[in-house]
Amino acid sequence: MTASADFCFPPPIPVGIPVQGTSSLFPVHRVYCVGRNYVEHAKEMGFTGREPPFFFLKPADAVVPVAEGATGRIPYPSLTHNLHHEVELVVAIGKGGRNIAAVDALAHVFGYAVGLDMTRRDLQGEMKKQGRPWCIGKAFDASAPIGPICQANQVPNIAQARIQLQVNGVVKQTSHISQLIWNISETIEHLSAAWELQPGDLIFTGTPEGVDAVGRGDTLVAQVDGLVTLTLQIA
Repeated sequence: MTASADFCFPPPIPVGIPVQGTSSLFPVHRVYCVGRNYVEHAKEMGFTGREPPFFFLKPADAVVPVAEGATGRIPYPSLTHNLHHEVELVVAIGKGGRNIAAVDALAHVFGYAVGLDMTRRDLQGEMKKQGRPWCIGKAFDASAPIGPICQANQVPNIAQARIQLQVNGVVKQTSHISQLIWNISETIEHLSAAWELQPGDLIFTGTPEGVDAVGRGDTLVAQVDGLVTLTLQIA
């Protein structure tokens, strides 16, 4: 395909996430998510132990960027009666690669942000029972709200940061990034063995215990120490 290719209709503009302290936008390529990456969350989902990491994807246009100081809004999604919140540290990849060793992984990180992996838990659970893919529970429209990206050199202690989510002022999830089963570097190593990472990729690194249902009108405040707070309302 040449640069002058005549598309049938205009291709979509990439989703751009604000980069804190700049006028630049981070263009989203792919969205990878790590499943059950905190011990206590694995337990509440019925699993134990340090199992090998596994991954699922969300479409890039499921990302909903929320500016600093703003309250983002997403609609309550269709087909579900059990929409769950999952607060996560998001890793933004700035340099691609395949088979990246853990010792080299942080050199590929552009920055970090706070994200929410919104989940239609009832639909996910039904697909699991039937042994079918559960994309319908995870990869729906507006399922990946995210705050501004902070460049990596601005948050040198991210591995020790606290992660927390409040719903209507009540703390629902709290832990520390140090409690990840597979840390940031190990996650990148495993992920890059399966896919060639590209600049613009996002990695949702997993959620701590305390996931629960939210409803219309609820306000979620997601925080990771050192990063811009993400505030979201369910419409």
